[in-house]
Amino acid sequence: MSQKLISLSPDLSRLRAEGYDIEIRGSYLVMKDVPYVNSAREVKQGTLVSPLNLAGDRTARPDNHQVQLAGEFPCHADGTPMTELVNQSVTTVIDARLTTNHWFSQKPRCGFYVDYYDKMVTYAAILASQARVVKPDATPQTYSVQESEDEASPFAYLDTASSRADINAAAKKLAINKVAIIGTGGTGSYVLDLVTKTPVGEIHIFDGDKMSTHNAFRSPGAATIDELRQQLLKVDYLHKRYQPMHRGIVPHAYRLDATNVAELAAMDFVFICIDDGEPKKPIVKALEEFGKPFIDVGMGLYAKNDAIGGIVRVTTSTPNKRAHVYDKGRISFGKGDRDPVYDQNIQVADLNALNAALAVIKWKKLFGFYADSDREHFSTYTIDCNLLTSEDEGD
Repeated sequence: MSQKLISLSPDLSRLRAEGYDIEIRGSYLVMKDVPYVNSAREVKQGTLVSPLNLAGDRTARPDNHQVQLAGEFPCHADGTPMTELVNQSVTTVIDARLTTNHWFSQKPRCGFYVDYYDKMVTYAAILASQARVVKPDATPQTYSVQESEDEASPFAYLDTASSRADINAAAKKLAINKVAIIGTGGTGSYVLDLVTKTPVGEIHIFDGDKMSTHNAFRSPGAATIDELRQQLLKVDYLHKRYQPMHRGIVPHAYRLDATNVAELAAMDFVFICIDDGEPKKPIVKALEEFGKPFIDVGMGLYAKNDAIGGIVRVTTSTPNKRAHVYDKGRISFGKGDRDPVYDQNIQVADLNALNAALAVIKWKKLFGFYADSDREHFSTYTIDCNLLTSEDEGD
C-alpha cells in the first residue's frame, strides 16, 4: 500500500525523485536523514514525521501545518534553540520503531501547505539551512537506496533512476512477463546486465558452460579469484551476481536444442547470444512456430596488421518480418560458424558490451521505450571505419 500511495501521489513521488528519503508508516509520512544542529553545534540527522490526509489511494492537501521531529532540540548554527519553530517538546510514539521528541509549527503565509512536498521540504529546508552553516555539504537530499516494498516488483529496491528522469511511463512498457537469454558468454552476460535494470518479470538465462577465467575478461563486473576457483556454472554465477538487484532471474544450467526448445514457448522475447550457427536452427525454427519475436547477435572479427577489425551484428525477427533472415542470410546456420579470431582473442569486452547494447536498444524500440522511425531489423557496426548501418526496415 505504501509504495502504491507514493507512486500515485505526485507530491510524494516528487519527494522521492528529488532524493528525499521518505517512507509511509501507517498513516504517517516519514522523512529520514534531515540534518539539523544541536546545542553543541553538532550536525545531527533527524526524522520528520507528518500525519497524512488521504483521498482514497493518494494524498489530499495537508489538513494541518505541524510536523514532528525525532531528534534533539534543534538549534541555530550558533547553538541557540530554535524556539520560534518548536511548538512543544513531548514524546510521541509513532510505532515500535519510531518515537518523536518535538512538535514544529510553521504556518505558511497563505495559511496552508499546497501538498506534502511543499510541507516537508519547507521544514527540511529550515533545519538544513542552519546545518549547512556548520557543515556546508549537509543536505536532506541523500538519494539513499530504497528497498522495494512492492512484492510484485521484480526489483529488490526501487528504480529511482526512472523516477528522477521522469520516464516511469516509458519504463513500464518494458514490464513484460518473461525474457530469455540463450548463451551467457561475453555478449549474453552484458545483455543480462542491461535487462536486469528493466522491470521484466522473469529473466531466464540458458547456458551449460562453467564460468572460467577467460569469461571474466569479457563479462561485466569483476569475478573474484575464489569465484573462479569454484568453477561455478555461468548461469549460477550470474544469478548470484544479479539477484541482489532483480528478483526474477531464473538460471537454466543446460543448452537448448531440439529436445528442450519447447521451453521457449512461454517466453515473450528471446535474445540469442551463441556463436555456433548450427545450434541456432532448432531455436529459430521453434521461435518462429511459437510466433515469438527475437534478436540474434554476433560478430565477425579478423586480424589486420596486428590489430583487430570486423563487424558487430544485430538481427531482429518479429512475427511480421521473418523473410530477411533467410533471403538475405542475416543469420548464419552453418556448421562450425565460429569466428577463430573472436575465439582466440578474449580481450573484446567492449565489443561484447556494444553488441549487447545495440541488441537491448532494439528490443526497447520494439516495445515502445525508444522512438523507432526506421524500424530496422538488421544493423551492423564496422570497427575500422566506425560505421553504423540500419537495414531491412519495416514492421
